[in-house]
Amino acid sequence: MKIYRTIISFLLVAAYSVQAATYIPVTTNNTCLLLKVNDKNRLEQTYFGPKIRNVEEMRIVDQQNFAAYTTFGTNHVFEAALRAIQADGNTSTELGYMNFSVQKKNDNIIYTTISLKDEYYDLFVDIHYNAYQQEDIIEQWVEIKNKQKKSVKLTNFASSDLSFNASKYYVSHFHGDWSNEMNISEQQLTEGIKIIDSKLGVRTTQFTHPAFILSLNQQAAENSGEIIGGTLAWPGNFQFSFEVDNMDKLRVLSGANPYASEYTLEKNEIFKTPSFLFTYSNEGTGKMTRNFHWWARKYGIKNGDKERAVLLNNWEATYFDFDEAKLTKIIDDAAKMGFELFLLDDGWFGNKYPRNNDNAGLGDWETNRKKLPNGIPYLINECHKRNIKFGIWLEPEMVNPKSELYEQHPDWVIAQPFRERVEQRNQLILDLSNPKVQEFVFNVIDKVLRENPGIDYVKWDANRYVYNSGSSYLPADKQTHLFFDYAKNLMLIMEKVRRKYPDVTFMACSGGGGRIDYGSMQYFDEYWISDNNDPIQRIFTQWGAQYFFPTIGLASHVSVSPNHISGRTSPLKYRFDIAMAAKLGMDLQPSQMTEKEYKFSQNAIKTYKEIRNTVLLGDLYRILSPYGHNRTVYMYVNENKSEAIVFNFLIRKEVYPKPPTIMLQGLDANKQYMLKEINKNPDDWSRFSKYEGKKFSGEYLMTVGLHFAMYDEYESLVIQLNEVE
Repeated sequence: MKIYRTIISFLLVAAYSVQAATYIPVTTNNTCLLLKVNDKNRLEQTYFGPKIRNVEEMRIVDQQNFAAYTTFGTNHVFEAALRAIQADGNTSTELGYMNFSVQKKNDNIIYTTISLKDEYYDLFVDIHYNAYQQEDIIEQWVEIKNKQKKSVKLTNFASSDLSFNASKYYVSHFHGDWSNEMNISEQQLTEGIKIIDSKLGVRTTQFTHPAFILSLNQQAAENSGEIIGGTLAWPGNFQFSFEVDNMDKLRVLSGANPYASEYTLEKNEIFKTPSFLFTYSNEGTGKMTRNFHWWARKYGIKNGDKERAVLLNNWEATYFDFDEAKLTKIIDDAAKMGFELFLLDDGWFGNKYPRNNDNAGLGDWETNRKKLPNGIPYLINECHKRNIKFGIWLEPEMVNPKSELYEQHPDWVIAQPFRERVEQRNQLILDLSNPKVQEFVFNVIDKVLRENPGIDYVKWDANRYVYNSGSSYLPADKQTHLFFDYAKNLMLIMEKVRRKYPDVTFMACSGGGGRIDYGSMQYFDEYWISDNNDPIQRIFTQWGAQYFFPTIGLASHVSVSPNHISGRTSPLKYRFDIAMAAKLGMDLQPSQMTEKEYKFSQNAIKTYKEIRNTVLLGDLYRILSPYGHNRTVYMYVNENKSEAIVFNFLIRKEVYPKPPTIMLQGLDANKQYMLKEINKNPDDWSRFSKYEGKKFSGEYLMTVGLHFAMYDEYESLVIQLNEVE
């Protein structure tokens, strides 16, 4: 409680200080963002870094200050956080400080608002901060208010404006495409500007991801160095701008992408930007990741502290070709093997245009009577009488032109007049700027859940992005609102669904990792990071995703072999081990297995249930990266450090291996741990045998470490550590 009293008392003193400069600290337990009002009544950033015990000392010597929320048109010649065109045509904005307020929301969140106003026009800007004390996360967003008689046009509207002064700057971002998501790339920033953005409108994280890692003075390292991690809580277009100026100072702007999105702000209207979440670490990217995971499990993902079910999906076994008998057999197999949930994927709907492939039926959410004559309730009952849960696939935002919905409402799709309606996966996107479409999309989910009580799980998919971004609903002068309105209304629908169905588990699936962001994730329990379950690819995809997103939501499935996307053949154990390093599921069917594979799978599922709390809720420590190493190693440690699970994967076969020493992390140095290999084929010899059943101190394991060879193709090894007396 002392920290809160100190902050509040300082802020009260500062608020009444008119002769001296006003300082506004936004602090967590270990970090401080310090803002200052200068003698010209402008807001500046004066410090961002480790916690300052005595903020008053910052007054003694004037610090190097940066504009805290830059505006266009006066004396700023670089990228601006805010650019507005006034009703009279004036393109400049000059914000003066008005006041600030601080509110203690609870024992962990301190909420600060700083109010600014244009010095001539009635254009108001409020900068908001939630400082999460224990997690060292700061959430920032901006609200722009127009109190003039006429409208104002916003052409730039960043959520955050941060500045840095270091000898070097390195930025890491995440990129890829369908089935190849979340690859990491690091570059040194030099003079000029680097933009990381998305212009896709829907499933906007398909190519790039709304997250970055900024490393100061040196390249990013796991356990050392100054790191700023940032991510935008927004399912729409985003933009990060990194600009190194002529004095080698760096300004980072983060927010919704202004590309093709000029926004007309009417009288008394408020424009709220997406939240930008960021953290500072002087202990490298590992601490940054753990900050985000702690925050996410509490605030960023639905039911972040709840156990997740092990599911079996029918997709790779049947695709669209199934009937009641085939699904009943799969449900029975799932229950006998130890699965806790059966997921019915795409293909269960459509009558006039049956969903027998991906070119028809999307939008017509009626159970296909030919495939399922007894409807969804029959399948729910078959699951529940075997004591497993039932889940279903939906793609409510999309429509096939070959559907009854499109025949009735061709004007409901996103498209430009006089232009070709370009399809992806044979489908178009419904226009969520239209209130009737918003109602329809909500009703799709509501109707399926209401008419089929007992559905426990929904896989919410979205399989394309925007090409010709036009709306038949929006007026001509507000067509540029479409990208922003789509994302904003999508989140309102998500919120409405979750409010009505709080006990249903929802997975955010978007053709793989097309919609993984904290704007969406607050309404979802799980996320599907890639359609590609190839274990080698999954090593890299999951490695990238976990920098910002918690393991408890990371769904990962054991797939068939050869893999349907990569064509690669890999051992069942290797596929299981990578899936067990996240939230386990399976597309491979029990009926496709040999007796030996069946027994192994059954035991692996049982083992996973015993360790999943540590995997899903434990702290993640990355030891060896798959980038630059032939072996990758990472581990999870539970809260009281009584158990740890260490995953080892060989990326490529080595003829003459040079085994690295594996220094474990995150353990209690004073505790004793018993080591054993788990998820092992019982007939296989183990390279870990010299450590098997032995007891070591946490200090030994973190300073002397483990040393064993791995050199066979697709070799993996999972180690369990348990505290012993």
